[in-house]
Amino acid sequence: MELTNMQGNRTALVTDDAIWQAIRDEATLQTVQEPTLASFFHTVVLNHPTLADALSFLLASKLASSTLGELAMRDLIQEAFSADPAIVNSCRRDLQAVVDRDPACRGYFVVILYFKGFQALQSYRVAHHYWSQGREALALFLQSRIAEEFAVDIHPAARIGAGILIDHATGVVIGETAVVEDNVSMLHEVTLGGTGKETGDRHPKVRRGVLIGAGAKILGNIEIGEGARVGAGSVVLHPVPAHCTVAGVPAHRITGLCSEEPAMDMDHTIPG
Repeated sequence: MELTNMQGNRTALVTDDAIWQAIRDEATLQTVQEPTLASFFHTVVLNHPTLADALSFLLASKLASSTLGELAMRDLIQEAFSADPAIVNSCRRDLQAVVDRDPACRGYFVVILYFKGFQALQSYRVAHHYWSQGREALALFLQSRIAEEFAVDIHPAARIGAGILIDHATGVVIGETAVVEDNVSMLHEVTLGGTGKETGDRHPKVRRGVLIGAGAKILGNIEIGEGARVGAGSVVLHPVPAHCTVAGVPAHRITGLCSEEPAMDMDHTIPG
């Protein structure tokens, strides 16, 4: 089976359970190394037959509230996973992205349990599903709960690809008409926002393989070209060509070649 990604390319659906087996193996090891948390590890991971089942349980426990209880929330998440298999496929690719690119990551297991950038992104995927189905009130409710729980505010109408790393994640804001293509990496306090003066299509379009440093603000309906790099703390108000580095307030182009795949290299060094 194949899926079409955001660039219109056909990609293989990740159907093997290698990642899920790795998560279970890591969880089993942790029950031995830290028996105090064994019950927690069983409840969240080992008692579930699939990645989707475990993830729905975990996200429901995070997003439930007095308005929508844990069982009802889990039903909604599982319904989205069943209706759109691409959500769980994207989840696997996001998991792999974190393991590959984050030096603080010590396995798939810790990403599922503790990395709120990953958790917020998978929660957004559920909200986006319901937005796409015309259930906007529910999608906006989920957006609000995601913001409250994870300090990450992603509009459910935004379009986000797979293989995404949102590292640390606190303070990330992604607006309604933003597009983030596959294999993008960004750090905390990144804003993909509007200028405050525009209506309609008013948010950035971030092409595949882009690296966005901590605290960068990219504003307006502008394109950040494939494989570009945005320095930490920058304010970007104009389009950025592919495979270029920009930094500063306002951002300007930095002399020197950018890596072909900055999102993969995670090198935030700005050439002099």
